[in-house]
Amino acid sequence: MARCTGRRLTGGMTESTQLLRVAVLIGATVSTGLMAGLFYAFAVAVMPGLGRAGDRTFVEAMQRINVAILNGWFAAAFAGAALLTAAAGLLHLGRPELPWIAAAFVAYGAALVVTFRMNIPLNDALDAAGEPGRIPDLAAVRGRFEAAWVRWNVVRALVCTAALALLSWALAV
Repeated sequence: MARCTGRRLTGGMTESTQLLRVAVLIGATVSTGLMAGLFYAFAVAVMPGLGRAGDRTFVEAMQRINVAILNGWFAAAFAGAALLTAAAGLLHLGRPELPWIAAAFVAYGAALVVTFRMNIPLNDALDAAGEPGRIPDLAAVRGRFEAAWVRWNVVRALVCTAALALLSWALAV
């Protein structure tokens, strides 16, 4: 990688500005990739595995996952994907990468909408059901949660993966 000297490149852009653009776009791509991978892992491994478990195990595991995932590493990737994609868009105004970055921002925004409108309310309802050992009808609680949560997780995995592909293409442009 070239040393940032502040030297002017074609079009009046400095090396440091170009480095910042690329670094932010890479950060957006990586954080979006982490989120796409998380949603994908739940779609192809975690939920199918839990789907084979009994009702008590399923409810207890999901309640514990929903608590454990609320940590700084998750928050950094979850919020970072949106914030870094927005920053990359601002840094690429008027550049050929912008349409791809903007489309990625919209796609990731769709994943956020699904998360906040569908998956989180389902998580909250599962938590509100109480301690699995005290839930009189675990099958009913699971039934209200599982199919809907899985379906919406697949949707967010797909739109997040689309955002990742769009950001990857922006890097290639």
